[in-house]
Amino acid sequence: MDSTNAEAMRVAHDLRGPEWILALRQTAGRGRRGRVWASPEGNFSATLVMRPTESPDKVALRSFVAALALYDALVAATGRAEIFSLKWPNDVLLNGGKLAGILLESAGFGDQLAHFAIGIGVNLMSAPDTSEVEAGATRPVSLMSEAGVTVTPEEFLDLLAPAYARYEAQFVTYGFEPIRTAWLGRAARLGEVITARTTRENYVGTFETVDAAGNLVLSTAKSRMAIPAADVFF
Repeated sequence: MDSTNAEAMRVAHDLRGPEWILALRQTAGRGRRGRVWASPEGNFSATLVMRPTESPDKVALRSFVAALALYDALVAATGRAEIFSLKWPNDVLLNGGKLAGILLESAGFGDQLAHFAIGIGVNLMSAPDTSEVEAGATRPVSLMSEAGVTVTPEEFLDLLAPAYARYEAQFVTYGFEPIRTAWLGRAARLGEVITARTTRENYVGTFETVDAAGNLVLSTAKSRMAIPAADVFF
């Protein structure tokens, strides 16, 4: 399969409800901003495709829903919570290294989305070499190398899908606030100085919180800023 997100867009029109798409190998996996995401056999590559009814800004908050579900699935797979943390906007860290990423894609017109895809990649068995990622990026790690745990993609989906369903129900019933609170409780470098790199600027400041819109709130030497999109560096 080229990528699970691409497959999601192809089949979305025929779906009657949410559906998971799992690939045992991807030939054209991708991450945020068009970056290549390596997807060798043994790693996890899946997409949840759905037809949401909310506004696009609220739909996008499901990246936090997915991150919490990933966290819970990884804890269930390893029996350890202390080794995992969540990196804004959409990564899961293991011992400080990048283990998993989330890619959101949608199609529609104006304020109405026809369908929405949550792509998830997890380095279960192997991770790219540090030479394959951009300078300053978080080092890639795998679950096998860092935690010594072997999980197949099928087994991991059996952990992830029900975890996502639980948080999705919470999100739909109670809104973003309990999701935001839970995410902050697992956040990497909260209260510490980080760098947020947008397409135009680098901002250095203290990571204060994530606000009600999912923005990164950064306290810099000049001001307190809410940043909607950026790459974060430690």
